[in-house]
Amino acid sequence: MPKYIAHLKGKHAVADGTTAFVITRPADFAFKSGQNADYTLLNIPQEKLDAEGVTRTFSFANAPSEEDILIATRMRDTAFKNILKDLPDGTEIQMDGPYGNMTLQANVARPAVMLAGGIGITPFRSMAVEAAAQNLPHKIFLFYSNRGPKDAAFLEELKALEDKNPNFKLIATMTDDPAWPEEKGYITKEMIGRYVADILSPIYYLAGPPAMTGAMHKMLNGFGVSDDDIKMEEFAGY
Repeated sequence: MPKYIAHLKGKHAVADGTTAFVITRPADFAFKSGQNADYTLLNIPQEKLDAEGVTRTFSFANAPSEEDILIATRMRDTAFKNILKDLPDGTEIQMDGPYGNMTLQANVARPAVMLAGGIGITPFRSMAVEAAAQNLPHKIFLFYSNRGPKDAAFLEELKALEDKNPNFKLIATMTDDPAWPEEKGYITKEMIGRYVADILSPIYYLAGPPAMTGAMHKMLNGFGVSDDDIKMEEFAGY
């Protein structure tokens, strides 16, 4: 894949402990919703680094139809993220990509069911925004699990997309907030069945921490979903 030089345009919080980074998009850079790229920090003094180095992979949170590149990440106390959060606007960042095949299926007759945990929402924000922008006919169900609303990046924006796209349904569930008025607890077969009439008919998309995606994968296999009908991305903590 070719390498590109982009520039940090800005950063802002999108949830407690989660920051979004806006990056200028090179003029000839194209990608599909659900894909990702490698990002390399340039000219970083060796003494600021750890063994993990200066390159990380992030999914595109922006839709292809949006102007800038958007990535988002939990801000843990690691060398890479400490450097990233302190970068001034205008800093050059090297991009390598796009990569990944967790893209929306061509078959519009089958629903797309997306199971997101935490920051795993980023590729699904890209898909949902693009589906609304392009008036795609796909029926999309997005199940989004967090501890509480304050931890849920892009929650209000995703809710608003339901008004823009009648084929899109957001099911936000909170595991640690008894006051949340909608779904509560982890994503289960029973929860999916409350919204999807035939739970064997969709293509399933999974994104989130490895423990979450592993549990969801096992659950789907357990009620008869073939691996051929599952697309998955794991989000390590970095």
